[in-house]
Amino acid sequence: MQSYFFGVPVILLLVLGLVFCLVFFILGIRIGIRQGRGLEAAEWTGGRLEKTVKARLKQSRAVLGGLVSEQLAPLLPGFPYDPGDCRFVGKPVDFVVFKGMNQKNISEVIFLEVKSGAAKNLNDQEKRLREAVLAGRVRWAEFDL
Repeated sequence: MQSYFFGVPVILLLVLGLVFCLVFFILGIRIGIRQGRGLEAAEWTGGRLEKTVKARLKQSRAVLGGLVSEQLAPLLPGFPYDPGDCRFVGKPVDFVVFKGMNQKNISEVIFLEVKSGAAKNLNDQEKRLREAVLAGRVRWAEFDL
């Protein structure tokens, strides 16, 4: 039977090696964190991050402005329908216009999408709704409680 006995110097060397690796690992993490914070500060003071934040804020304001202007559209001059005939839906279309509703004679139902700003394109859902309406895939339904 063979005995595997490490002497005290071997065990001491293994423990010292382990401590040495642990110390360098902790120092490496701390140095990496410090360098990362320095790079982040440099990006902020260099203007890159600041420009990104400003661009996102500008985009957010544009979206909010568009949402507000969509709801106020019937009150603006040049709006082609009677504001009393319009009902705001929001998604997937902005308004459903019941033409003639104020005169108690609905002659037409119109799905109205209001666009503002530079982006005048319909999204995919709006395009599918337009196609369904133009193809005549619209019907009346009732739900009785």
